[in-house]
Amino acid sequence: MRSSLCAVSVCPESTLPGKHIAMRVGVSPATVSRVLKRAGLSRMKDLEPAEPVRRYEYADPGGLIHIDIKKLGRFDRIGHRITGDRKGQSSGRGVGWEFVHVCIDDASRIAFTQIRPDEKAISATAFLKAAVAYYFGLGVKVARVMSDNGSCYKSFAFARACRRLKIKHIRTKPYTPKTNGKAERFIQTSLREWAYARAYQTSDQRAKDLPYWTHQYNWHRPHGSLKSMPPISRLGLTGDNLLRLHS
Repeated sequence: MRSSLCAVSVCPESTLPGKHIAMRVGVSPATVSRVLKRAGLSRMKDLEPAEPVRRYEYADPGGLIHIDIKKLGRFDRIGHRITGDRKGQSSGRGVGWEFVHVCIDDASRIAFTQIRPDEKAISATAFLKAAVAYYFGLGVKVARVMSDNGSCYKSFAFARACRRLKIKHIRTKPYTPKTNGKAERFIQTSLREWAYARAYQTSDQRAKDLPYWTHQYNWHRPHGSLKSMPPISRLGLTGDNLLRLHS
């Protein structure tokens, strides 16, 4: 029955409301609603074809950098993600939060990261300045920055910093996080390969490891979209020919 209901609902010539489908196949509207909901077809917009993925890449490093923030819980002992044991985890709560500010260059995929105490405008602005300085140290001048519509990025302080740095600020359209997809993807990679990759005794230990992991990501880790070369290769650099930057 489920296949017949779904066939009726997805056929372009016979996309019908649930009650009409119930009459056609001879079952109750409640049954139709339940089946369509389970199949992820309970709303008319679920039947619309998926929007094609539009991939883009700036030609020159610094043409566009993507920034974002990931909130992580602080801890003072190994958590259940590693041990699988949730017993007593509530007694360890209340340690607080830390905020991983990330930046990735659109053309080269070179990343910059910092852990800051919050996601407020002061922290976001300080991070932007630090990121621009980091890329400048690699010989890259930043022209544009893309962010989501978080309050820290909509603040007067952030706008003022962009003007002073002579950077154009681009914000994603509401409810379209994929526009800033490179930052989102980098966050997922960092969680998998850094934050949850090993059994850190404390969040402070995890935080100390972030700069080393970011360096590994930039200078040594093969990147799938760069023909298995590390991001730094997009600048014509390697860990062997520019020791002053490779530390």
